[in-house]
Amino acid sequence: MFTVANGIILRGLNLDPVRANITVDDGIITDISRDANEGKIIDADGAIVAPSFLNGHTHIGDSIIRDEGYGLSLGEMVKPPNGVKHRALASAEDEEIIEAMKSSMWDMLESGTTHFIDYREGGIKGVKLLREASKDIPITPIILGRDDSFYGDDPDLSKVKSQIRKLLKVADGIAPSGFGEITDEVAHIIVEECRKEGKISSIHVAESESTQIESLDRFDKTEIERGVDSKFDQLVHCTNPKNNDLDLIKNSDANVVVCPRANATLNVGVAPLNEMLNLGLNPILGTDNLMLNSPNMFRELEFTLKIMSVKYKSYLNPCELLKMATTNACQFNFDKSFIEIGQYAELNIVKHFSKNYYLSLINRSETKNILYTINRNYTNSILNI
Repeated sequence: MFTVANGIILRGLNLDPVRANITVDDGIITDISRDANEGKIIDADGAIVAPSFLNGHTHIGDSIIRDEGYGLSLGEMVKPPNGVKHRALASAEDEEIIEAMKSSMWDMLESGTTHFIDYREGGIKGVKLLREASKDIPITPIILGRDDSFYGDDPDLSKVKSQIRKLLKVADGIAPSGFGEITDEVAHIIVEECRKEGKISSIHVAESESTQIESLDRFDKTEIERGVDSKFDQLVHCTNPKNNDLDLIKNSDANVVVCPRANATLNVGVAPLNEMLNLGLNPILGTDNLMLNSPNMFRELEFTLKIMSVKYKSYLNPCELLKMATTNACQFNFDKSFIEIGQYAELNIVKHFSKNYYLSLINRSETKNILYTINRNYTNSILNI
């Protein structure tokens, strides 16, 4: 048992700032009050106590080719099966991939991320490699698998269904690359099989203008419209919505993940976060491909804050932005906690630099300013908590 004392707590789903202490017993928050003081005391005076980060979208296998292929197009970099990353993954030894993924997971943990949602290539073997890599690291991967049988204009649907069912025995869900590689029939099978097992279905949509135009030309529907019609749980990117795409998402059960730094690196645009927020959407923030970006959420938050001001000539609410990296994910089917009694303790205790606690974290904090990261029964402190 321990108590985090004297800090400013960003409490609840809305990150309401309160000065209070937090008592944690066996990984669970048992008290939040001015008087809480049981067990070992962690002095958080001068610090912000915030929910730990969830990185909403990664391709951690890309860790083996960091910064390779810079300047290439989206398709040249990441389109299966012949993108730069797919060729690299196919030629790499298992141990090389595992060690690179371990390094990236430690990078995430050391910068305050305790959970990440990964699009894992390589079928069942790819999922198992990430399970192996993460087994001794106190971080929670949410692994979404895929299989090469999904791709093409005339896939064997019985084989697709069989591979999905096998994948779902080891993965947390299914995530094909995008509608440029799969048919609507495959999309519907993925969603249906995931729903039967209570697991996550996710897909990239509208990452570039060109994929949106191609979808409209071929199917008379945008990629977002196809994603909503297929009833995917999660739509990643939505960088280039058209027509009434965002209204379609609003009226669906899908959650949205945005990746501004990756989109900027690939020259495909900026997700319209102000419009999404005005519609009442609750986006989740991700760093995307490790080959393009570090998985550091502080860097993603600061970049997003400022690129939105440049692109849309209006300010992004910093509290709403911080929620995209912390509590928005708690509203969907992810095993992530927020700061409230009865929740798991998944916390960052970070030195603060200004009276605007949200901007202090987004605009000024760096990895070195994290005093503690607590993830259920783990803490990076030297104390034996």
